Amino acid sequence: MKAPYKYLLLFVAIAASAVALSSFFRGPGLPAKSFAFPYKQAGLTERQAAAHLLNRFTYGATPGEVDAVVKIGLEKWFQQQLEAKQADPALDSMLAQYKDLTLSNEQIVAEYPKNGQLVRMAVKEGIISKDSVNNLKADKKEYREQIKAYMDKNGLKPQQELLRQFVNAKIFRAAYTNNQLQEVLTDFWFNHFNVSFTKNDCAEFIPVYERDAIRPNVLGKFDKILLATAKSPAMLYFLDNFSSVGVNTNAKQPNARRAQFIQQQQEQMMQADPNSPQAKFLANAQKARKAQGLNENYAREVMELHTLGVDGGYTQSDVTQAAKVLTGWTIFPMNDGYGNAARKIVDTYGTANMEKNGFVRDGDFLFNANRHDEGQKVVLGHTFPAGGGYQEGVDLLEMLAHHPSTAKFITKKIAVRFVSDTPPQSLLDKMAKSFTDHDGDIKEVLITMASSPEFWSAQSLREKTKSPFELAISSVRALDAHITAPYPLYLWITKMGQKLYYYQAPTGFPDRGQYWINTGALLNRMNFGLALATKRIPGITFDLKALNNNREPESAQEGLVTYGKLIMPERNLDQTIARLTPMLNDPDLGKKIDEAAGKTKSVQDMNAGGDDNNMMQMADNAKNYKAKLNKGGGAAGDRLMYAMQNSPGQNSMLSQVVGILIGSPEYQRR
Repeated sequence: MKAPYKYLLLFVAIAASAVALSSFFRGPGLPAKSFAFPYKQAGLTERQAAAHLLNRFTYGATPGEVDAVVKIGLEKWFQQQLEAKQADPALDSMLAQYKDLTLSNEQIVAEYPKNGQLVRMAVKEGIISKDSVNNLKADKKEYREQIKAYMDKNGLKPQQELLRQFVNAKIFRAAYTNNQLQEVLTDFWFNHFNVSFTKNDCAEFIPVYERDAIRPNVLGKFDKILLATAKSPAMLYFLDNFSSVGVNTNAKQPNARRAQFIQQQQEQMMQADPNSPQAKFLANAQKARKAQGLNENYAREVMELHTLGVDGGYTQSDVTQAAKVLTGWTIFPMNDGYGNAARKIVDTYGTANMEKNGFVRDGDFLFNANRHDEGQKVVLGHTFPAGGGYQEGVDLLEMLAHHPSTAKFITKKIAVRFVSDTPPQSLLDKMAKSFTDHDGDIKEVLITMASSPEFWSAQSLREKTKSPFELAISSVRALDAHITAPYPLYLWITKMGQKLYYYQAPTGFPDRGQYWINTGALLNRMNFGLALATKRIPGITFDLKALNNNREPESAQEGLVTYGKLIMPERNLDQTIARLTPMLNDPDLGKKIDEAAGKTKSVQDMNAGGDDNNMMQMADNAKNYKAKLNKGGGAAGDRLMYAMQNSPGQNSMLSQVVGILIGSPEYQRR
């Protein structure tokens, strides 16, 4: 072999080895390209940049975490978060108690029957007489006792218990997982593809929906999470696509031939004399059947909310045609009547032979060929030929996932979540291009966003308002708290205006500060901070002095400065300290009530140099309401909150200082 070729082969071998080694050190699945964060161009120190990353991509920094991010390197830390492979032994131990969250949908339906189904089961087994059901309901105590006895005997559980486990697990994950970005994105994507416990048929499928359709796909490609949510029973029931039926003259089911024969006779009659009364009656009946069978809810929302956006370029005709494409997308038969429309199909063909006849099963999802519109459809100018079956639904979702309007709509939502309520167009353009260039890869979009100067600009720092959930979890993390009972924290989150998994609209909770912040919200947030810091929320323990190396500040002023830096690292707190100091020094805080009611400004106004007395006004309003609650007034939920807040706790000067810091406008900023 000639020398030049020998050296060429040696060079190729070295290069190949270098590529292999770089892949090894990069880790499996991490983005191949390198990236760097331009925080220095924005005038930020490395510690300030680390704090910004933690504010945006986690539920808040824990003590010492800024130092840890600096030590590992900002880009490497972000790569680890994108990979979401870090071990979570402590969290796994906490979640082990919630065994029912590992159940399948069918097992959940069997073990957590709805109230109506429960009564039918009890009547069927002779535990309760059918004639006496109404009388028993009138005697609620006896009725509850009989139902409870029946449930205990058969190992059945109330759905509220499933929700309790589900919410508790969410709080544990958010507070303690090392894979913080994955959990933040799970919340983001669930909100994007929102379903709600308020819809009864949908409720029991929600835990598996988040577990199997959302969480595993939050850092993958957008088309995968879109398809996973579309086929989930939770979404199929929430937006009613499970019942959508199209025109199908080739339905393969018992008596189908007779039905087709009758339909052919009717069509011949209509064609022979279209103006006859019989023909007109049959035409109207056929039109009514079509209108009743086709449900456009999911088709509309998948374009307006999930992909293209309200200005994405679709028409009402596109909605109707897309709904026809998605007819027959339903759920596989399971307990409690779910999927009964397809039960006869399964019994007739057996699961082994279903696909040979056009039916498709994927876990709990079933494509029911008998209910699918077999005609030609046109959506957004794309023709779906007749007889496309299940695949045309997949093709439709892929087309929507890769549409230019989707790239713009989805990346803007991501930018609003992680940058600001009004992200600059220059950033949006870069993110949309990344989405398109990388086939909807969510990791690549996040890298583009975090690598852009706009992400690090002064207009983006601390420009997001924490939701109640983010406020509660960030507070727990900042105090290095140990949660033994998460549910009381959930009650406080609800009290502050965010009842998790109960938002009724398919839009999900709005992701903008003005939705979360008003006078009542600020009062509740201050009350939460004080309740938490003074240890009046059951199930949460922490050691405030340990956060400061077991040294207690000598004065409230020193406490504000010291603990302000601890729970809000790398921020300029001079104005915050100046505004909070009067609250601790004013001996007549409780007297400024009536005149202050209703005058509290927004967080943005307060931080822009507004009325410095707003924080005291909030405290005064709170005291006035407490007096009402103490006398038994207010809603039952409010009285429970008041009892929790005023249970025996720790009321030291330090606790009050920390509580006021948590309730402060600056701490509401993310």
